[in-house]
Amino acid sequence: MTTSPLILLLSGSLRSGSTNEAVLRTAQDLAPSVQVRTALYDGLARLPHFNPDEDADPLPSPVTELRAAIDAAAGILICAPEYAGTLPGSFKNLLDWTVGGTEICDKPTAWINAAAPGRGQGADATLRTVLGYTGADIVEPACVKVPVDRGTVDAEGLITDPDVRRDIARVMDLLATGTTATG
Repeated sequence: MTTSPLILLLSGSLRSGSTNEAVLRTAQDLAPSVQVRTALYDGLARLPHFNPDEDADPLPSPVTELRAAIDAAAGILICAPEYAGTLPGSFKNLLDWTVGGTEICDKPTAWINAAAPGRGQGADATLRTVLGYTGADIVEPACVKVPVDRGTVDAEGLITDPDVRRDIARVMDLLATGTTATG
């Protein structure tokens, strides 16, 4: 019996109930339909500020947990907002902690940009740059813009718009295909 690939879901937002979190919660909800398992990483707020002097054994515990979560995953799906033309500092900090490790190297990785039309390009560009430094295997067709209207997020934090749900399922399927092609 084959185990479904595990996709690590990384939200770049610390805001409770953000549309970025809703995208990832919806991805979790849709995971069985595309035969993947998911884990939503919830340690963003606990990560210490990146300091190259601390990027050595023993690593700070939250960094060890982050790297272990990345290592255990077959692929990574990111949904991060744009803030001041780039990624929020807290999420850039998370990515900085991945540069010194090898866990993300060659790991199929994609992102969904949930920003309104005409916004979010700076976050996309920063993700592409930083993930290039980490050696992540960017699954290009799964890196998409799927604008989310807050009015389509229900009380459980799931997106109800059928077109957006279809787009998220397609991304998960493409990412899963990327994990089986490399894994």
